[in-house]
Amino acid sequence: MVSIEENVSRFYNRVGWRREKEVTEDARRWEDLRECARAYVSKCRLRVLRHIPENGINMLDMASGPLQYEEYLEYSRNFSKRYCVDLSLAALEAAKEKIGSHGVFLPGSLFDIPLEENFFDCTISLHTIYHIDKDRQEEAVRKLVYATKPGKPVIIVYSNPGALIYKLVWMFKKLRLVKSGKADSQAEGGLYFYAHPIQWWDRFKDTVDLRILPWRSFDSSVQKRLIPDNNIGRKILDTLFKLEERFPRFFVKYFQYPMVILIKKNE
Repeated sequence: MVSIEENVSRFYNRVGWRREKEVTEDARRWEDLRECARAYVSKCRLRVLRHIPENGINMLDMASGPLQYEEYLEYSRNFSKRYCVDLSLAALEAAKEKIGSHGVFLPGSLFDIPLEENFFDCTISLHTIYHIDKDRQEEAVRKLVYATKPGKPVIIVYSNPGALIYKLVWMFKKLRLVKSGKADSQAEGGLYFYAHPIQWWDRFKDTVDLRILPWRSFDSSVQKRLIPDNNIGRKILDTLFKLEERFPRFFVKYFQYPMVILIKKNE
């Protein structure tokens, strides 16, 4: 049996970070790279920056990947060091090419790498926790909180299994209007995926102040089906962003990607 971490590590070392015309396989599969979506996607990525302290010494980027988007580089611009943890050596080598001595590069599993308590001024983890064994996700989040200073944020981009689009797909499958796919714990290409309900995050309130905001409404496959690649599509996405800003609770509850912000309580 291949462990879940081995599953993720193999995918990204062999497939996910492979490049063709400067586009990674990960981006090709799971990002909307169309021109109509460029501004919207960029603004969604920069939502993370709003909750990062204006400056600090150490930032932890758990499962950093190769820092493949320009917006990701902005997150640590006012920090002395960015600690990049990843299962993929290829990802860390690519990240090092981009940030050089600004980075500290730690290959391996979060569970195996020792982290000092109250060391980081900010921790981020984007599209990562749901690729961890569902029974160890709480352990992973608590380790990130442990390593982050009191009063400082742990920012996680996660997935909402209660999103309206999933309920519609389930209904269509029941009506046999679409073909059934693989189990929910498997994403495209066999990459492990499991997302807990939004309410699952309440368990961390013993050590953090919890806030959940919309990061983005749809995954790329849905977005590309729903939004045309033209000026109309660009206007739709611009309107969608404004609605996400105005009605955050609604979009957290019914759409696909929430941004979970955990502010560690003072001891």
